[in-house]
Amino acid sequence: MSGRARLAVCAMVATLSAACALLPLVEPIGWMFQAATLLGLVIVAGALARRVPLARPLTVAAQALIGLLLLTLLFTRGQAVAGVLPGPDAFHEFGQLLQEGTSDVGRYAIPAPVTTGIRLLLVGGVVVIGLIVDALAVTYRSAAPAGLPLLALYSVAAGLAKDGAGWLWFLVAAAGYLLLLLAEGRDRLSRWGRVFGGGPTTAGRPYAAGPVPPGGAPAPIRTGRRIGALALGIALVVPAVLPSLSGGLLDMSGRGGAGSAGGTISAVNPLVSLQDSLNQPEDREVLNYRTTTPDTRDLYLRIVALDQFDGAAWKPSQRTVVDVPDRLPDPPGLAPDVDTTAVNTSVSAAQWYAQNWLPMPYPASRVDLPGRWRFEPEGRTLVGDRGQNTRGARYQVESLIVRPTARQLADAPRPRPALRREYTRVPDSLPPVVERTARQVTRGARSDYAKAVRLQDWFALRGGFTYNTEVRAGSGTRAIERFLQQKQGFCVHFAFSMAAMARTLGIPARVAVGFTPGGKRADGSYSVGLKDAHAWPEVYFEGVGWTRFEPTPSRGSVPDYTVTADAPDEADPGRAEPLPGRTAAPEPAPSTDGGTCPPDQRRVAECGALPQASGGGPADDGPAPGAVAAGALAALLVLLLPAIPLLWRIRSRARRLARSRAAPPGSPVPGHSAAGFPRSSRPSSGPSDSRAGGSGPLTGVAAIGSAGAGSPPGGADPRPAVLGPWRELVDSGWDYGIVPDDALTPRKAAERIVRVGELTGPAAEAAHRVAGAVEQALYAPRPEATPGLADDVRRVRTGLHAAASRAQRLRALLAPPSAARLLWSVSARASALVGRLRTAAPGRSAPL
Repeated sequence: MSGRARLAVCAMVATLSAACALLPLVEPIGWMFQAATLLGLVIVAGALARRVPLARPLTVAAQALIGLLLLTLLFTRGQAVAGVLPGPDAFHEFGQLLQEGTSDVGRYAIPAPVTTGIRLLLVGGVVVIGLIVDALAVTYRSAAPAGLPLLALYSVAAGLAKDGAGWLWFLVAAAGYLLLLLAEGRDRLSRWGRVFGGGPTTAGRPYAAGPVPPGGAPAPIRTGRRIGALALGIALVVPAVLPSLSGGLLDMSGRGGAGSAGGTISAVNPLVSLQDSLNQPEDREVLNYRTTTPDTRDLYLRIVALDQFDGAAWKPSQRTVVDVPDRLPDPPGLAPDVDTTAVNTSVSAAQWYAQNWLPMPYPASRVDLPGRWRFEPEGRTLVGDRGQNTRGARYQVESLIVRPTARQLADAPRPRPALRREYTRVPDSLPPVVERTARQVTRGARSDYAKAVRLQDWFALRGGFTYNTEVRAGSGTRAIERFLQQKQGFCVHFAFSMAAMARTLGIPARVAVGFTPGGKRADGSYSVGLKDAHAWPEVYFEGVGWTRFEPTPSRGSVPDYTVTADAPDEADPGRAEPLPGRTAAPEPAPSTDGGTCPPDQRRVAECGALPQASGGGPADDGPAPGAVAAGALAALLVLLLPAIPLLWRIRSRARRLARSRAAPPGSPVPGHSAAGFPRSSRPSSGPSDSRAGGSGPLTGVAAIGSAGAGSPPGGADPRPAVLGPWRELVDSGWDYGIVPDDALTPRKAAERIVRVGELTGPAAEAAHRVAGAVEQALYAPRPEATPGLADDVRRVRTGLHAAASRAQRLRALLAPPSAARLLWSVSARASALVGRLRTAAPGRSAPL
């Protein structure tokens, strides 16, 4: 192996070694084999370009072009010209995939699935880095600077990995780079010999080994120092600025969870992460569980409580965590006269779901799970310590379902002053419109409970709000104000806004983040997916504790204690007056279900549609009829395209055999010559045709038929009734592998079909009878019709089918070779049409 070839192989190995640091980030690892294949082809292209030889820039350009073509073939073949040449559509698709991949990087937990966007980032990144390394180390003969792109590739893995890329992958990447340096050193020594001096040269002679010459270190050493400083800077800066694959649904790059000492927990902001989860193209399962309660409407799986509001975002306070007690303390504020039901729930988390906070029903009384977990008493949450997360966790939770009545909530005394101060705190930067709107919506309500119900119903039913996960999440002190104006958002907007408005009214409130109960499976278990991620407000009532509300329209389940029918007698707590300057939202149409729909289902549109927002557009009733028809037509064409040869053969067989029963009187069959040829495909001269192994349209009789053996005087012409079955006999043999031969007479052609097709008995006799009928029709002075030819052809086909193998039978049925006649006919008709158009063109005279 030459020095350049060895160097090229080592450059590829070094690139793939650095890329190995990306393996723990995604699964499965099939993308690595694709990247290695594409990179190998780019390296080979460079080796060939250097052997031509091409100029160095042209060599790199040729490799880049090959890499682009390969990526186009792999990712955007449907949008490329001829499936491989990238055009505007292909580049647009590349842009879309890159955007999707960048979004997926911040959306999925580690290990992330290899979506198309992520795969393009991985494969394309490895190919680009490999191209740069090959250009530096092989084309430009400078392997040391090639360490920079290798370091950049490793830094990407280190920045995306939660705990860094790990020492093992660092050793693999470093070994690849050292291998590249050794290969370059060997190549230099083989060409120039060992260099003993270290300084600059004078008069062509190197300095002898010894003290460093005046002016500092030798040039190679200074270059090495610069490269090392730049590499160190990249290693420090790149991981800090790269987006991170989150450690879980709501874990913001590891900032949520127990501290290093396990004594406190820090804050997270779940807004963007939760929106990304709701917008997943695929609803991946996060958890599945079994529970002892038959009614899971109130069994929300709570992850964390956000109790600190700074006007721009909600987040959990930094609080002290303790070891998980065997039995958790009683829920704060819960009185013994409130109805509760103990529930046992067994939960299993998905292997890909790595979340520092433990999802569990609220309020939990006891948790049984292994691992390093800590308990935060105020929010009653469990948080992982020293890297502990939920990946593949199995645990059991004993919890309470609390069912207070509306009377208990309305009569709740004022909470403790300390709790009230902490959970009603709002920043001075909060826009005044938030409090003003809250007071307008709750005007006339006499209790905190009535005010909370009015806020919930205003958001969910009467305020004209619509649920939309595509709305930009937004942040800042004016985010709630914008939401109240635009009236579009998802669960985070509704929960954050209601909790903030409740606080302005002096009602203790916070926001909970977690999952709705999910869907029931056939085996009785429940499945919770990414799209079940949810946020909801919790309001505190003395004697009941933290109580869930549901202001998000069409999401979750509205608690029974907030239904108006269960409210105590007072000024209709569920009725909201229209805000000044706004048109009241239309009241819902009267129900047609006879009053049997439960109130909680009416709120979430399970029995009927929610009232439309004022000024909203028409409802989306599904795809337009034109789109459905076009899609159905396209699907039909796709299904029928492979069946065209089969359908054509069935039709042609039926037409040919039908002629043997009733020949048209007088002249030959319309559209055919006396010999039975379609006029559009009749050979111009000679008995043979080079197509399909020398087979013409009619074996053995082409020359005779074209000679124009005249029609018999008077009466019907029997030849079309004979030539149709003969043509079907020849094509049947062709379908079963007996290619027609124009040089044979009908008798010899029939003998060949009998011999090659291994026909015996009635089938062989039938073939000879059809051939005899053809000879009699063509050569007899007065041809006579021969009955039963259609049945003879069927006997021959049956014999050929019986003697053929299974593969031959399938080919004869689904892809009959004789269907090539259809192409010949279409081609001949097209040629005839072109000829007529040329004749009729202006300036041309018609032939005489």
